[in-house]
Amino acid sequence: MPRDSRHLLALLATVLQLVAGCTSPREYLRNGFKVGPNYAKPAAAVAPNWIDDADQRVRNEQDELAGWWTVFGDPTLNGLIERANGQNLTLREAGFRILAARAQLGFAVGNVFPQFQAAEGGYRRFGVGNNFFDQWTSGFSLAWELDFWGRFRRAVLAAEATLDASIEDYDAVLVTLLGDVASNYVSYRTSQERIRLLSRIVAVQEGVVTFITSKADVGAVADLDLAQARSDLRQSIAQLFELQTQLRQAQNNLCILMGMPVADLTNLLDGPAETNIPVAPDYLVVGIPADLLRRRPDVRRAERNAAAQAEQIGIATAELYPALSLTGTLGWQAASLSDLFKSESLNSNVGPVFQWNILNYGRIRNNIRFQEAQFQALVANYQNTVLNADLEVENGIVSFLNSQERARNLKLSIDDSNIALQVVIAQYEAGLVDFNRYAVIQQTLIQQLDLWAQSRGQIALSLIDVYRALGGGWQIRLAPVPNKQGILSPEPLPAPEADADATATTPPLPAPAPPASPPPAGN
Repeated sequence: MPRDSRHLLALLATVLQLVAGCTSPREYLRNGFKVGPNYAKPAAAVAPNWIDDADQRVRNEQDELAGWWTVFGDPTLNGLIERANGQNLTLREAGFRILAARAQLGFAVGNVFPQFQAAEGGYRRFGVGNNFFDQWTSGFSLAWELDFWGRFRRAVLAAEATLDASIEDYDAVLVTLLGDVASNYVSYRTSQERIRLLSRIVAVQEGVVTFITSKADVGAVADLDLAQARSDLRQSIAQLFELQTQLRQAQNNLCILMGMPVADLTNLLDGPAETNIPVAPDYLVVGIPADLLRRRPDVRRAERNAAAQAEQIGIATAELYPALSLTGTLGWQAASLSDLFKSESLNSNVGPVFQWNILNYGRIRNNIRFQEAQFQALVANYQNTVLNADLEVENGIVSFLNSQERARNLKLSIDDSNIALQVVIAQYEAGLVDFNRYAVIQQTLIQQLDLWAQSRGQIALSLIDVYRALGGGWQIRLAPVPNKQGILSPEPLPAPEADADATATTPPLPAPAPPASPPPAGN
C-alpha cells in the first residue's frame, strides 16, 4: 500500500476515535462508508382480522379495489369519476409537488459530484501615465468536497424518500377525490329521492286541505282540523326548500371536484342515466388488515416521510467530522490574446483542504438530537396513521352492515304505517276519530319515508367510506381501461344481485277519501 494511502487511513482512524460514540468504525463500514444510523422500516401494530370477519357479507378476497365505484353500475358516476381524475385542481397541485420533489432529487444527486465548477475569463487595460498595458486571462476552478462520511449520499436517499412521499401524497389526494365525488353524487341522488317522496306527500296534503276546506265552508268540520291540515302542508313545503338547498350544494361540490366553476349540472346528472339512489351490493371486499400497509397511500406516505427524516440524522452526524475537499485552478494570463494559451502563460494549483468545526460540537450534537426526535415523531405518526386506517375501515364496515338492517326495518315500518293509515282513514270517515289522529299517523309515515330514503343513501355512503378507507381507487392512474359503459375506468368488481328489501319500489301513500258523512265538529 502506498505511504500516502496509509497516512490517509491512519487519519481517518484517528478522526473516528476522536468522535467515538457517534459511529463506530464497524458501523461505518457496515453502513456503506456512511456515518449515522441506516434506516429500517418501523414496526406498526395491525389487527389480524376485522371485527366483523365472521359476517358472510365481509369478504377477504385479495382484491386491489382499483375500480370500486363500478360496483354501483352507474354510468353517470363513472363519467364524473373520470372528469374529476382529469380535471381536479387539487390533484394537479399534488402532481406539481411531485415535479418539485424530482427536481430536488436531481439537485441532491448533483452535490455528490464536484460542487463548484467555474470557467472564468477577462480582459483588462491598465494605464500608468502614458504607458498602457493589456492583460488577458482565462481559467477554470474546481472544488470538490469528498463524501467520506456519506453526507451527500444520505441527502440523495432523503430526496428519494421525499419523492416517494410526494407520489404517495398524490395517490392519497386521488383516493380522497374519488371518494368525495362518489359521496356527493350519492348525496345528490338521495336528496332527489327525498324531494320526490316529499313532493308526492305534498300533493296528498294539498288534496286533504282542499277537501277539509270544502267541508269547513259548510260547517261540517271544525276550524281546528283545517288549521292542522294547513300546518302539516306548510311544514312539508318548508322541508322541500331545505332539501332543494342540499341538492344544489351537492351539485356545486361536484363542480369544484371536477375543476370547473359552479354551474347547473342538471343536464349532465339527469340525462340518460337513472335518477335513483345508487344501489350498493350487499357485501364488501376488504381483504385483511395487513393490506392497509401496502394499499393505503397515506400510510405509505407517512413511512416515506420517516425514511427521509432518518437520513437527516446521518447528515447531521457528518458535521462532527472534518470536511475533506479537493480544490484547484487552471489558468492562463498574457499581455496579448495571441500569447494567452502558450505554455509560459499557464498558472495552476491543486491540493486537498479540510474544514473541521472542532468547537461547535455542542450545537452539532444538539442538532443530531433534534433530528432524532423529529424521526421518532414521524415514526409515531406512521404508527398512528396505521391505527387510524384500521379505525376508518372498521367504522365503515359496521356502518355498512347496520345500514342494511336499518333500511330493511324501515321498509317494514313503512308497510305497517300504511296499514295504520288505511285504518285511521276508515275511522275518520266513520267519525270515530278526529283529524289529529289521522295527522299524527300521516306525519309519522312522512318521517319514515324520508328516513328510508336516507338509509338507502347511507348504505351507498358507507360502502364508499369503506373503500376509501381501504385505499382503493388510486390505481386508476396506472392502467385505465374502458368498462361496459365505455367510460375509462378500471375493470369493475363483480356486482351481486340487488337487495330486494333495500331497493323495493316506494309504497303508495294513501290519501283520505271524502268521508261518507262528516265527523262531528270539534272532534
